[in-house]
Order: sequence, then C-alpha cells, then structure tokens
Amino acid sequence: MRFATRALVSAWWFELVLPRFGLGRLAARGRIRRLQRLARKFHDLAVDLGGLMIKVGQFMSSRLDILPPEITRELEGLQDEVAPEPLHLIVAQIERELGIPMERAFASFEESPIAAASLGQAHRARLSPGIAEEMGFEGVVVKVLRPGIERIVEVDLMALRRVGRILARVKLVNRRTDAPALVEEFATTSLHEIDYLQEAANAERFAADFAGDDRVATPALVWERSARRVLTLSDVTAIKITDVTALQAAGIDPNRVAQELARVTFQQIFVAGFFHADPHPGNIFVTPGPGGSDDWRLTFIDFGMMGEITESLKGGLREFILAAVGRDGRGLVATMQRLGVLLPSADVEELERVMTALFDRFGGLGVNELTQIDPRELQAFASQFGETIRTLPFQLPENFLLLIRTISLISGVTSALNRDFNMWDAIDPFARTLVSAGTTANLIGAGQQVIGYATTLARLPRRLDDLAARLDRGLVSTRSPEVERRLRSVERSLGRASSAIIFSALLLAGSLLYPAQPVLATVLLAASAVPLLHVVISSRLP
Repeated sequence: MRFATRALVSAWWFELVLPRFGLGRLAARGRIRRLQRLARKFHDLAVDLGGLMIKVGQFMSSRLDILPPEITRELEGLQDEVAPEPLHLIVAQIERELGIPMERAFASFEESPIAAASLGQAHRARLSPGIAEEMGFEGVVVKVLRPGIERIVEVDLMALRRVGRILARVKLVNRRTDAPALVEEFATTSLHEIDYLQEAANAERFAADFAGDDRVATPALVWERSARRVLTLSDVTAIKITDVTALQAAGIDPNRVAQELARVTFQQIFVAGFFHADPHPGNIFVTPGPGGSDDWRLTFIDFGMMGEITESLKGGLREFILAAVGRDGRGLVATMQRLGVLLPSADVEELERVMTALFDRFGGLGVNELTQIDPRELQAFASQFGETIRTLPFQLPENFLLLIRTISLISGVTSALNRDFNMWDAIDPFARTLVSAGTTANLIGAGQQVIGYATTLARLPRRLDDLAARLDRGLVSTRSPEVERRLRSVERSLGRASSAIIFSALLLAGSLLYPAQPVLATVLLAASAVPLLHVVISSRLP
C-alpha cells in the first residue's frame, strides 16, 4: 500500500498538478523514465514480498490493452524468483493434507524441487509399491502449495482491491479501464491456482476432450495421493517442445510438430471451447513412441490456468470474423461493444472511422502482401490514427485476454520450431467451421427479429395513443445528455471560480495581516490551500 500510495502521489503531481501550472511539457519529458523506474521498483517489491505480487507483475506484463509498453517490457522478465520452502515444512504440508506419514505416502521423495514458484513447488517422487502396481507407473511429480499461502493471497487481494477502488475514482484511470473489474479478473484466476483439486478437474476435462486424439497426451492423476494443497501426477517429462536438436535426433520433424501444435490449439478453442491458457515451452513436451519417427505425442502439463469459450463469446468471435471478412468497420466496432471490449466512454464514431480507413487500405491483403507495403505508408497511417487507438478506452475480458495470450505463446513456439511457419494458415478450417456453424444461429436470430418487429408493430397504435394523451396532459419530458454534460461542466466551473475567489481572499488577507498578527495570518495562509486544491483537482474529477 505504501508503494501504491507513492506511485499515485507521483502520478498526481506530474500528470495533474504540473500541467495545471503550464508545466505539462516538463512533466511529459521524463514520463518514460519515470514509468520504467516505477516498473523496476515494482519488480524488486514483488520479488521481496513473493505471494501474489509476482503473479501481479506477470499478469500486468500481458495487459498491453491498459499499460504502456515502457511498463510491460520491464515486467516481462519477472519470473518466480523465490527460494523454495524448507523441506520439513513441505513434508509437514503433505502429511497434513494426505493424513498419513510421508514414509507410507511415497517410497522416495527428492529433497530438491524441480521447480519453485511463488505459490507452490514441485518435487519428483516414487509411489509406494501397492499404488504403483495399481496405477501402472512408479515415477511421479508432486506439486505442493507453500504453507500459509492462502493467508498471504487473502492479504494481497485485500490490498489490490483497495488500490482498485482508489483508481476507480481517478478520472485519468476510469476513462481508460475498469480497475476494480481488472482486480477481480486477477483474483478469480489466482484463487483457482491455489486449489489443486480445481487443477485436477481441469486436467481430467482436457484429457476427455482429446480422448480420441492420438497426438495429445496428459499426465495421469494419482487421486490417492492428491488433495486441495497436494497434487500427484505421473512424471511425463520428455523432449521440450522447442528443443529442435533433440527432436531431430529422435527423427521427429519440427515443422510437423508445429503443424500439429497449431491444429490442437485451434481444436481447443473452436471445438472444445476449453483451452490451456499457459502453453509456454516448459508446459508442453514431445513424447516419442515405439512406432518410429511419426509416432509421437504432444504432452501438456500444468492445468492451473485454463480459458473457456462460452456460447456468447463464440457467437461474438463469429460476428467478429464475419465483420473482418466483410470489411465492415461499423459491424466490427459493434461486435467489440457486445464482447465488452469497449468501455462506455469510447468514441465509437471515431473508432468506426479508423477501422473503415484500415479496411479500405489494407483489407484483403495477405501476409506476404502486407510485408511488401512501403514502411513509410504504414508509418503515416500509424501517425494519423495511432493516437485514437492508443487512447481508446478498452479492456479485454478475462477469457478474451487468455485467448490472445494463448495464441501469442503458441505462435512463439511454432516460430521456434520453424521460422517460416505461418500459424494463421492453420486457423482457416476452424474459422470456416465456426462461421458455418453460425448460419443456423443467424437464421434463428433473423426469425426472432422478425417476430420482435411484428410484436412492436402490433403495439404501435396503442403506444401512439398513450403518447398523445401524455402530450395533452403535459407529462412528456425530454433529456439531452450533451446539454446535461455542459450544465454539469458550467456548475463545476462556477465552483472552481468560487474557490479561486476564496483562495485569493484568504491569501491576500493573510499577507496583509502577517506583520501585525502572524498567528492569525499563518492560519489564513494555511487555509487558503484548501480552495486551491479544489481548483486544481476538481477539473480532473469525472
């Protein structure tokens, strides 16, 4: 909270106060350095505090929709830079959760973790003979939550929610993003990550979605050795998906792996509607089989962060694709509104104009054609419309953000496997399926609209009679949002003028009285700060 307070005071001073006194250019000159310094300080704070703060940094580094790149770049390298918990605390946690001594739970347990994160850590172990015979394997990976992490997460979320409520009252922030909603997005994801039973359920659902796909595998769950804070899975460690040298040594074609990875990703998104939202290279292995160079599987691990494509989101994506294909700028903006991407303060007409200009010039061009466009033309377009896009008040809903994150990570992995691989070619059949599946829905929607229009027409005569009667009685009133806005602006201006007059009077009185009555004069001079602050701050409040 102290860090957040200092950051808010600094932003208030440089972004609100100095511009009011004609020093806006001076404040803007050092803005990038201030943002970078702030991000570096938060990096150090997150490493020091641990808990959710590291997750906050990772979460915010992906929020290009609300944060400037100067901050996201500084936070991109933030990893779980925390020391592992002492072994005796981990052992005690496992015994509490499983209700049996460690010697009975596992035949062996490696002391050094294979991974240590801010919320938990993972150790290799071997199952006791009875369970190993029943499961058909012996080697496992045991994930254990850090002892007391729930309380740390609770405190961290309390602080984040308080900061979110404060930011919601700042005009410069609330016009750009819904801070409390952003905090709740993060809270939902974080609370899922500290419930290993939820992760186990996610793993089972993912496995069921690909039960008939020979190219996809997941670790087996050992329920007898799992609980809310302990999760035991079969050890499926194999070739890291981006290890091209190891893939080639095993006779596996990296380009074929890239193709299958893209197919499986879009299968999750467009068919299953349930996708792995953290598919970085450490969470995907290529497991060779006994049948030769083409016998291999993509093995996914770590199902703590998952995304879901609801029917409403799927319908929105379908409309988005149709608008993009049809180069319909207005339809695209309308779809963004329905998806909840645009905040109410967005200038929709200006955005429609930008999207129409974008489609008119670049619509229909392939990737190769786009790369051949004169860079000066792209720069001119960015210069003309960049400010509109940059200041656009939009915020991506959680699942939409996870979707973009997933595609971005998968795109990076496929590029590592084959620099010339165009992942967007793989989306075409799935996009066609999505649009085709929407044909019936569109027909149903059209029928519902026709029924709605008929109902409205049937009610129209009676509503006209009611309107005429209200006009006769003088009960009809009108509202103009623009006039109301201007009236509120005038009221605030009058308030600021009154405060300015009071400030001037107190300042003058204090100055004149100081030689004769210094105590009273000091009180008057100090009191003059109150109306001065009102003049400075009120113009920035919503």
